[in-house]
Amino acid sequence: MSNNIQITWATENDIPTILHFIKELAKYEKLEHEAIATAESMKKNLFGDRKFAEVIFLEESSKKVGFALFFHSFSTFLGAPGLYLEDLFVLPEYRGKGYGKKLLSTLAKIAVERECGRLEWSVLDWNQPAIDLYLSMGSKPMDEWTVHRVTGEALKNLAHQTI
Repeated sequence: MSNNIQITWATENDIPTILHFIKELAKYEKLEHEAIATAESMKKNLFGDRKFAEVIFLEESSKKVGFALFFHSFSTFLGAPGLYLEDLFVLPEYRGKGYGKKLLSTLAKIAVERECGRLEWSVLDWNQPAIDLYLSMGSKPMDEWTVHRVTGEALKNLAHQTI
């Protein structure tokens, strides 16, 4: 790993860069149609009165080449907070240098400092390079769990249901 790398925290001025990384990740995951975040939504939700998530960057020679977006979760079983990694992305030309590991290691350090009981994330089942990286770092797949999601009209319908 290069000596010219550092981890930095995102600021409001980084919103265009955050959106760029999100769009590049969506392209990689073949989910471009789902990437509808805007500068306004990111400003409100990352830097507004109520911050819903945080972003760190990995920089090489002052160039942002990777990012991680994460937020707090809570484990009732542990009775402790956790960190949930929503997105991690390293630009393709910078992969293979240990930068993904550095971002994950930094998140683990943040989790320990904040007295979190766990660091969790999801990975697409076809993304073998990411799966291999995560397993090499000691992660354990939660095969017995299935993620469920409600979005769009189904979310609105659920919000208006009564007994």
